[in-house]
Amino acid sequence: MEYHNPVLLKETVEGLNIQPEGVYVDVTFGGGGHSKEILKQLGIKGKLIAFDQDKDALKNTIDDPRFLLINENFRYLKRFLRFYGYTKVDGILGDFGVSSHQFDAPERGFSTRFEGQLDMRMNQDSPLSAKQVINEYDEKGLRKIFSEYGELRTAAGLAHVIVESREQRPITSSEQLKTVIARFLPKHRENKILAQVFQAIRLEVNQELEALKEFLMQTEEVLRSGGRLSLISYHSLEDRLVKRFIRNGLFEGEPEKDVFGRVEVPFRSIGKLIVPSEKEIATNNRARSAKLRIAEKI
Repeated sequence: MEYHNPVLLKETVEGLNIQPEGVYVDVTFGGGGHSKEILKQLGIKGKLIAFDQDKDALKNTIDDPRFLLINENFRYLKRFLRFYGYTKVDGILGDFGVSSHQFDAPERGFSTRFEGQLDMRMNQDSPLSAKQVINEYDEKGLRKIFSEYGELRTAAGLAHVIVESREQRPITSSEQLKTVIARFLPKHRENKILAQVFQAIRLEVNQELEALKEFLMQTEEVLRSGGRLSLISYHSLEDRLVKRFIRNGLFEGEPEKDVFGRVEVPFRSIGKLIVPSEKEIATNNRARSAKLRIAEKI
């Protein structure tokens, strides 16, 4: 099963400041690239717990007594750590978005490159698929996801033509969807607009931003003081949430000040924003939009 090279591998793992006897969490296991690198740096008493909601990722499990793979969404981080007896950990790594394997499997429906069913579920047991979003959401609901998750100016028009077209017959494949929205895909920007449309649908299907918020709020509780977050985002909506959370411990507004005008926040940012080198982008196209932020629990 093809899982491409992990993005910003050295920088992300270095950001964890690994202690050989520590307990670490990789919340986006995928092909196991980041996990294998963490295990190389752990001693015999160290522990790595990984999460991945995609059943396909289970085929990449690592045979190592220091390793545990949990087939669940990282939004349940605290619950499953406690279930396995861990209340505090030393570092958490996250590489968000869609894995290369998911993009490259036509039947999963994530990529605009293939003809495939409208699916886009990261958890294949999830009841909500892209086909249901496109065929069952009302016009207002579709307009909202295209506007908020796709940041598309043509959200209203896209929603209208989809609702109009599905009255004639259901829209079940990516090629059908492309045909329906063709008038909104100018030749010079077709791929960019399509990527935004697919992103919007995918974020809705997988509730990705809600899951990210729930996960981030739990990191404050499960990381011990001095523990690290090392998080890679691939689009502005994710990165904005990560950036605001690291800066303020909040997703909106500003934190409250005490009587002396001081602000108490749970994390401090470590270093500047890290992006891949031109060399990495040349060898791994998926890296081109990656942004890595590292923070330490105060």
